[in-house]
Amino acid sequence: MAEHTFPKLHNATWPGFVGKGEDSEPIIPLDDLLKMTVNAEVDGVKFDGIDIGLFDPHFNIDATDDELKQLADRVGELGLNIGSLVAPIWPPTGGSAMGSKDDRKNFVEMVRKSARFGQKLTEYGVRPYGVIRVDSATDPITWEKDPVGNTKLIAQTFREACDVAADYGEELAAEGEICWGGMQSWKTMIDTLEAVDRSNMGFQADMAHTLLYLLGYNHPEDRILPEDFDWDDKEALDEGMRKMTNALRPWMNDFHVAQNDGTVFGSGAHDKTGRHCLANDPQGRLDIPHHAGFWLRDEDGNLTKRVKHICWDGCMFPNEVMYKQETWNNILGKMVEVRQAHGWSE
Repeated sequence: MAEHTFPKLHNATWPGFVGKGEDSEPIIPLDDLLKMTVNAEVDGVKFDGIDIGLFDPHFNIDATDDELKQLADRVGELGLNIGSLVAPIWPPTGGSAMGSKDDRKNFVEMVRKSARFGQKLTEYGVRPYGVIRVDSATDPITWEKDPVGNTKLIAQTFREACDVAADYGEELAAEGEICWGGMQSWKTMIDTLEAVDRSNMGFQADMAHTLLYLLGYNHPEDRILPEDFDWDDKEALDEGMRKMTNALRPWMNDFHVAQNDGTVFGSGAHDKTGRHCLANDPQGRLDIPHHAGFWLRDEDGNLTKRVKHICWDGCMFPNEVMYKQETWNNILGKMVEVRQAHGWSE
């Protein structure tokens, strides 16, 4: 079978600092992450690009045009593109999407800066696709104090952010992760997206996080699989995946390939959320190529071709694991399997 050319295969840079820092292990320098990405290869196939989080010390969101041109040249010389960007919408630079007037103003401003960053990379020829990822920048417990009112505030903030992003030709993707208030279950996510009601507002599905939607973490009333679920019941797992993905897929405009063992994990200052397992972890609950198809194909099994690239998100792995080249080769190999099963050529 011929190798497909789409979706493009990306690695992420933010696992180098998410869950790292003062309360954990040292942040991994961007140069090291780029080196491991470029050196990864499986049967002649390499990563096509990177997705990036706009945070110090990796990136300066206030970079000048000249500095962004230098970044574009640097990445281009490595044979990589840049895809989706993560906006730094959390304090101290940003603020809660359901917080004070100043919090919400700062949130929108960080989206504006991220959209300008992305537009420039597109202009400089290294970003042919991708979105800007956001979340509510608040926790589920705080959101639960007033679900209706807080969802309205989040939606209002997201609408303002969407309008700002549209000025730069950008789409936003709300991250489906259980640690974010108003987004901690598949139903609360849909409620939030429907309340936003903007054509450039979508949903970012991460296989490690969305698996926990099935289990009802942080919002048990929306659980799909039973509490005594038997992971050996593959048919029931597929049926649960089918229900969730049919509901959320119409919104999806960004996709992360990942593995999960059905548990939560957090490190450093990062809240507990879906545990990212290695691609070949024997405790992984997902058949990665198979279950990726629930997101990348419609209810009739047809390719949606909605996303032009897919990204591996492997946050909170120990640095010892992150610095092994075999880690990235194994990840790339699994992503190649996903593209072979659900890809196409242009």
